[in-house]
This record gives sequence, structure tokens and C-alpha cells, in this order.
Amino acid sequence: MLSGPGVLEPRPIYPYLEIIPDFITYHVRCIMTKKAFITGITGQDGSYLAELLLSKGYEVHGLVRRSSTFNTSRIDSIFVDPHDPGARLFLHYGDLSDSEQIANVMYNIRPDEVYHLGAQSHVRVSFDTPEYTGNVTALGTTRLLEAIRRSNNHVKFYQASSSEMFGAANPPQSEETQFHPRSPYACAKVYSFWMTRNYREGYNLFASNGILFNHESPRRGETFVTRKITRAIARILAKKENYLYLGNLDAKRDWGFAPEYVECMWRILQQEKPGDFVIGTGEAHSVREFLHEAFTYVGLDVEEHVRIDPKYFRPTEVEVLIADAKKSAQVLGWKPSIKFADLVKIMVDADMNAMGLKSFGEGDAIVKKKFSHRWWLKD
Repeated sequence: MLSGPGVLEPRPIYPYLEIIPDFITYHVRCIMTKKAFITGITGQDGSYLAELLLSKGYEVHGLVRRSSTFNTSRIDSIFVDPHDPGARLFLHYGDLSDSEQIANVMYNIRPDEVYHLGAQSHVRVSFDTPEYTGNVTALGTTRLLEAIRRSNNHVKFYQASSSEMFGAANPPQSEETQFHPRSPYACAKVYSFWMTRNYREGYNLFASNGILFNHESPRRGETFVTRKITRAIARILAKKENYLYLGNLDAKRDWGFAPEYVECMWRILQQEKPGDFVIGTGEAHSVREFLHEAFTYVGLDVEEHVRIDPKYFRPTEVEVLIADAKKSAQVLGWKPSIKFADLVKIMVDADMNAMGLKSFGEGDAIVKKKFSHRWWLKD
């Protein structure tokens, strides 16, 4: 064996053997862990979906708009500093109105599944901002689909379609019902639905539509009518306000529980083939019924506290939406466990608890009974 000046001494291999297991484990984890990308992750559905996917072992990435204030309250309970070696939730700045940002984020993440939930989703507001609604809610879908087509055709894509697309169509509404949208928001969603179908058929993408009927929860935005009612009840009981102002009380909707609906989103992308699915309870109740159910639950008088304000009426109303979800029951094996009366109690209890009041407890008991192994951390 040679030795002496100019001859390299052989280095012992055992120090490197010590790091090989960690190196292999890290890369196996990267290969085995599914990556999901969620637009609208800070919203009601996005926050629940993020928790569901994390509970299933996913690495989750979310798109958030940069602003001077934080709007991440719904995901604060699951957010971990990205410097933490165990972090599996990561947020990325971007905007659905910017193609380049969308393409860059998609390229850097390289997700296995994309859940497109981001939108200007308030129907009444869409009448005041129709151009913005079209740019974000409609064209934002095209920007995502194009980014997928150009970068990775193996991505599974979920489009959050809406029952508002049916509009004036006769109920009950199924996957075969013809759309008759009655708002700029609904028109934008119809565009997104057909773009998703077009990319599926034209480019062989795994692109599916989930046509979700109204689904609510304690995380629902405060300007949406159900949450507006339950939050006002808590504030009235706390002596912080005395009146609740609403618009059309006769519109009927098919209302379900949001955590159950995001489970459907995941199931849709686990199918062997892409498709379109209606998700709902099959029951319709009016805003007036929701109002009376909630006020009666806490012993308040509707006539004493509710006022009608014409500014909350839409230029074109949607009278009745009822889901015909037979396909989802057969293909996805999904049926809702929370119906109308339970949903109202769950939301009222949550808003009373948030206001520091002692809730009546029936809603809390329903959640505990029906979701004994629930995967979301808080209401």
C-alpha cells in the first residue's frame, strides 16, 4: 500500500454510514408524502380541507394574498413555523388574477392534488363587483388549469363549483340539470365548470367539479346570511346590539355542514376517473325557517329583533335549490349526517361560546356524538 507525501490517505467510511439512514428516511418521506395545493385556504372550506389533508398525512400548501393585515385566523391553530423540521403546512403569496404568480407557485410546489376553492364568493357582492368577480372567480380557474397543463398533466384538479349555477332551474338539481345562473358569481362559476370539463376532455387532465350546495359552519364568513343570523343572536344575548337586518327571507336553500362537504372534495380526487358530482342533503329550508329555528332555540322573538333592509335583496333572486345527490351516494359512498336543525344549533352554540356566553349545549353535544373522532381542531 502506497504512503508518503502526495498520496491521499483513505478516509474511514463509518462517519458517513451514520447519516445515511436519516438521508434515506428524508427522501423516502418526500417521495411517499402527497402534496396538496389549496387556493382559498384561509376561507371556511379551505381551512377545514387543510386540516383534513394534514390528518391524512399530506404536505399542504396554500395560496394567500399579500396584505397589510393577517387573514389567517381560521388556520392559526394548525400553522407551524415553516422552519420547524416537522412542518407540513406552507403558505405562498399569490393572486388568482396574476397568471405568472400562479404558474410560479405551481412550478415550485409540484403538487399531486390541487383544490381550487379561491374566489370572490359572496353572491350579493358579485352584483356590485361583476368585473372583479369574473376576473378572479372565472379566469382564475383558467390560469390554474393552464399552469397544470403546461407543467404537469398528472396533477389531480378539483374545481369548487356551486349550486348557484342552477339558479332558476327547477329543483331538485342533479349533474344533468341545465344551468340557469342568476348572478355574476353564478355566471363566473358556470364558466369555471365548463373550462374544467374542457381541459378534462381536451387535454386528458384529471379535472373534476364538485357542485356543492350551501354548506355552513361556525367558520362561515360573517356577512353570509346563516352566520349573520347566529352571530347576531350571540350579540343580542350579550346586549351588544338589538336588531338584525336581513333581505329576502323566502329564498330556500339546501344547507349542510361544511366539514362533511370537504371530505367529499377529497373523495372526488381519490376516484379512478374524474367526473362531476352534486353534493347536498336533499332538503330545502327558507332563510325564514333558519331564522325562526335559531331564535326559537335561544328563546328570542324574531319580530322584536329582525328588520328587513331592501339593500340586501338581489337584482335577480334564486328561489329554490335542492340537491339530487344520488350519484355522490353511489359513487363516493357519501351521505350527510348533519341536517338542518342540527346545523342551526351547532352554529348558534359556537357563536355564543365565541362571545363568552354559556351556550345551550345541544349543538356541541351533536358534534361530539356524531364526530367522536373529528379531525378539525376547533369550531
